[in-house]
Amino acid sequence: MVNLTLRQLRYVEALARYGHFGRAADACAISQPALSMQIKELEESLGTALFERSARQVQLTSLGEEFATRARDILRAVDALGDLARASRDRLVGRLRIGIIPTIAPYLLPAIIGDLTRLHAGLDIHVRETLTPRLIQELAEGRLDTAIVALPVSEPSFTEVALFTEEFVLVRPGEDAGKPVPDRETLREMRLLLLEEGHCFRDQALAFCNMPSALSRELLDGSSLSTLVQMVAAGIGVTLIPEMAVAVETRSASVSIARFEDPRPARTIGMIWRRTSPLARQFLEISEVVRQSAHRAGGQSAGPRRQGRARHA
Repeated sequence: MVNLTLRQLRYVEALARYGHFGRAADACAISQPALSMQIKELEESLGTALFERSARQVQLTSLGEEFATRARDILRAVDALGDLARASRDRLVGRLRIGIIPTIAPYLLPAIIGDLTRLHAGLDIHVRETLTPRLIQELAEGRLDTAIVALPVSEPSFTEVALFTEEFVLVRPGEDAGKPVPDRETLREMRLLLLEEGHCFRDQALAFCNMPSALSRELLDGSSLSTLVQMVAAGIGVTLIPEMAVAVETRSASVSIARFEDPRPARTIGMIWRRTSPLARQFLEISEVVRQSAHRAGGQSAGPRRQGRARHA
């Protein structure tokens, strides 16, 4: 009989996910030699290889693919048992894995984490910052507990709770201050700087301008809002940013901020989690903390906010 441990299953799942011993070891918070030894010992115990190793990459064998799939199912079930036990307590304690998109993280995370740790001293908060599609995938796979994203995500297996709504503002070179604010038709003719593909904020900006995702004319893409604002300061073009980012991103850039006439572009920020999670009640409480943290962090400049009710997508 083969003796398997949950630790070994987590190592297999991490190596299968990353395809690289170093990155998998970092994710598991152990050294690469220790991870390699654990995988090797498991393969020897099974009497067969789970991974094909080469100088540049690590690939699953056919058995390894099936093994990794079942290992994920087991790990999700174990995590669900842990969540069930945590849900029986009055207050949420232990590990909380929160995902958040890059156009929110730098501006709200300090306030959110500060308030959560103050109100829930037993929480061990782990933050994952990445794009919405990856957050949705990791949440569905049980690698995240909840995520803060732009709504809607329209996933039937998730509960969505709207937290607040914020407007987008136009960022122009400093010398453009006082000029008429362009409407969306005029904006389409300007040199618009956007986040690179994959960011939901890019899609929202294009939707406001009524521009297709695949553009025939050249646009300049940036990897962050900070990059876009600095490009505007250099006179390369104009951009849109969410209002929560204004104070941070414009403090060291020679740019001007303008607000659009109605209909104003905006987005709704919310929290999502698996509909089947036994921690739904606790997540609702946390969503209220996040909403209040965002309100204080944004002050009056963060635009109108409205709290939404939980709904199943």
